[in-house]
Amino acid sequence: MNATLPAIAVLLAYAGGYFLYSKFLSEKVFRLRKEAITPAHSEKDGIDFVPTNKYVLFGHHYASIAGLAPMLGPAVAVVWGWLPALLWVTLGAIFIGCVHDFGSLVVSARAKGQSIGAVAQGIIHPRARLLFHIIIFFLVALAMGVFVYVIALLFSPAPSAENADIHFPQAVTPSFGLMLIAAVMGYLIYKKNASLKVLTPVGLLLLFALIGFSSFSHYGDWLGLGYVGKEGMFRAVQIWSAVLLFYAFLASILPVWSLLQPRDFLNSLLLYVGLIGIFAGFFVVQPDFVAPATRMDVEGSPGLFPFVFIIIACGAASGFHSLVASGTTARQLDKETDARFIGYGGMLGESLLGFIAVLATTAGMASEMEWGERYANWGAIQSLGPQVGVFIQGCSRFLAGIGIPLDIGASFISVIVVSYALTSLDSATRLLRYNIEEIGAFLHIRLLQDRYLASLLAIASIAFFAYYEIGGKPAGLALWQLFGTTNQILAGLALLVITVYLLKRKWAWYVSGIPMVLLLVVTIDAMVIKIQEFYNGGQDPEWPLVILGSFLLVLAVWLIVEGILAIYRYKKKGVVIKEYEVETQH
Repeated sequence: MNATLPAIAVLLAYAGGYFLYSKFLSEKVFRLRKEAITPAHSEKDGIDFVPTNKYVLFGHHYASIAGLAPMLGPAVAVVWGWLPALLWVTLGAIFIGCVHDFGSLVVSARAKGQSIGAVAQGIIHPRARLLFHIIIFFLVALAMGVFVYVIALLFSPAPSAENADIHFPQAVTPSFGLMLIAAVMGYLIYKKNASLKVLTPVGLLLLFALIGFSSFSHYGDWLGLGYVGKEGMFRAVQIWSAVLLFYAFLASILPVWSLLQPRDFLNSLLLYVGLIGIFAGFFVVQPDFVAPATRMDVEGSPGLFPFVFIIIACGAASGFHSLVASGTTARQLDKETDARFIGYGGMLGESLLGFIAVLATTAGMASEMEWGERYANWGAIQSLGPQVGVFIQGCSRFLAGIGIPLDIGASFISVIVVSYALTSLDSATRLLRYNIEEIGAFLHIRLLQDRYLASLLAIASIAFFAYYEIGGKPAGLALWQLFGTTNQILAGLALLVITVYLLKRKWAWYVSGIPMVLLLVVTIDAMVIKIQEFYNGGQDPEWPLVILGSFLLVLAVWLIVEGILAIYRYKKKGVVIKEYEVETQH
């Protein structure tokens, strides 16, 4: 089947979602106000609370939520065919993921920029705050430990020609060059009042020049940066992991305007250019799907339901987004009405990236035989690096449709992939720092509220999952099976907070309540299945996974019970709630 018509249908659905459904949410559900004073103004400190141009903030928010996951999840889930992945990426984003992100941003902005975990204290119960913080700590530390490992792997030179499609050392120089360009832009804009309109094209041209140098100069070796640790793969990954952790620490403690905002803004522009090129090439080539529409008999797979909803996390709905929306974005929101464009629009943008991943891994491959070999069974797709490689190669074939050579296209896409993984790393480290600071505030431990110490603790926890090994592989990879379910449970719990917020004000609570029930039922079902698998799947139970999975399941169920009790208390007492204020204390 030709992929063109399904692609047009998806793009039209996105347009309808933004121009119709998000308008309904903005005006009739969350009731955004132009005159509202946001935390960026009321709590302004020049470090975390900074009023920001909505287009710059959109770029920062988009780049922060769009890491490896929206590319990686669909690249795995298409093992069941292109149709289930396409439907969940599209409809899941429009009716669940976008509502989740939009709602998290609005509720946080009305609660002085508090994280979704801290907001839960006032809306649900003080216990809910600590439960949220524990889940968030594990989720972010685990995910970023894996990101550090995968980025280090991508940066490292290929040990052999057979592995060349999952190693992109040519991405090193542009990635670090982007940091320098962004730092200079941030300084000039915020300290010298330079024009964003002038600096943006200059910064973008410099970035493209770096990509060109890296592509044509022996794969980025013109400065030798791409071959750090070339004496061995293990050594290279270890070195790059340490470099990445040091960078994440700096990004966590620096003011947002000095690096994160301009870096993410340029990153988003880079992705826009890439998306335009990819779609232009796609519609020129008009490829056929080489994968089946549905495929239920995948050898060794855990089953289409419920796991297609779990594996495609960030492309459709992701709990991590509630942390970004409430942890950093809400503190930079200039006007409350900007939340529609940034919250709902940003998630649509991430879903678009997931949609590209579906096309690249089902219509971007050379033949049905190649697809069949790559997706022969469940075991063939369990390594993270090769799936990133499939995405990059598929996108480069689309770019070839507009005359860009395959190797240049692959270099360009690899820079986008690595850059977005890095933005998730630096933003998530900052979020983990906030989480530790809020734990310190909750437990009245002043030491944990120190910005530098909290950042060091965040880096140490990420390093544990990146370096410590379980069964001969990094702990993050060993525990990665728990990431998808934990991430989706967090999304369901964030929707629970939003639902209780709307219900107490007698607003249209069902827009988040129905998605909440769907996500929580699906993810808890998946978590129970995985715990059973960890216990019965091999000769001996995988006790670390059994214990940790059970612990997270108990926390999730506990939070659901707390939410139900909060609704019961509200109904019983009939407390009058001020419409535009969020209860920050129980």
